[in-house]
Amino acid sequence: MKLRPPTGRRLTNGAVSGLAAVSALLGLLGLAWILSGVLFRGLGALNWSFFTQLPAPPGMPGGGLANALAGTVLITLLATFLGVPVGLLAGVFLGEFGRQSRLADTVRFAGNVLMGVPSIIIGVFVYTIVVIPTGSFSGYAGALALALIMLPIVARTTEDMLSLIPDPLREAGLALGAPRWRVTLTVIFRAAKSGLITGVCLAVARVSGETAPLLFTALNSPYWPDSLGEPTPNLTVTIFNYAMSPYPDWQQTAWGASLIITLGVLALTLLARLSLRERQK
Repeated sequence: MKLRPPTGRRLTNGAVSGLAAVSALLGLLGLAWILSGVLFRGLGALNWSFFTQLPAPPGMPGGGLANALAGTVLITLLATFLGVPVGLLAGVFLGEFGRQSRLADTVRFAGNVLMGVPSIIIGVFVYTIVVIPTGSFSGYAGALALALIMLPIVARTTEDMLSLIPDPLREAGLALGAPRWRVTLTVIFRAAKSGLITGVCLAVARVSGETAPLLFTALNSPYWPDSLGEPTPNLTVTIFNYAMSPYPDWQQTAWGASLIITLGVLALTLLARLSLRERQK
């Protein structure tokens, strides 16, 4: 057997490693560029009025986005309440009870397809089944659209985290006489707690910056969100409207709102990373 000289392999390995390092560096530079730009442009818009006052009329200085902040929190909380439990149950079925059954394969395929559907399509779908029949945009419709985006993410993450739990742990719980559902809730869920929290945080971070679904469902409003049954203010649609306006103060406010969303997504991502690191330890 003729041995090949190691020089060629070393050169190939060095070239591929260098290309990977350059690609990673370009990604980090792009992220730093975006974060620095949003921070530099949006920091000047943040003040006490930004968090406490309603939007000012067009062309008038001052005002804030307190209503949009409140509306975003309400819509996101309702979407989490709707999407996370269903996603967890679907993930439990796929990872514990269904596994390799034909129904599980069908559900898994449907979840993968739903995960790849553009968010604007989900917005149009909810607009058709909720907004048109009710005759009004609403925060409920917006929350439903965001919940549909969250559902496959939570289900997929839950299945992956449960699959990492070793089978002897399940067998030990069943050997003690506990039913399967109790073993899943009290043993498997506790062992996969950090991973499940990570999945929920990533799903919330995924929908917190969505604009297209809310344009077709929640729309926007310059008033306080007294009820989610009417057009509800939110940060993403407000950013879209303000950034497209000809008023410099509105454009500055849009940068401030972009900074708030960016910091929120960054915080959720860091929380997910910390939870995953705790699980690994």
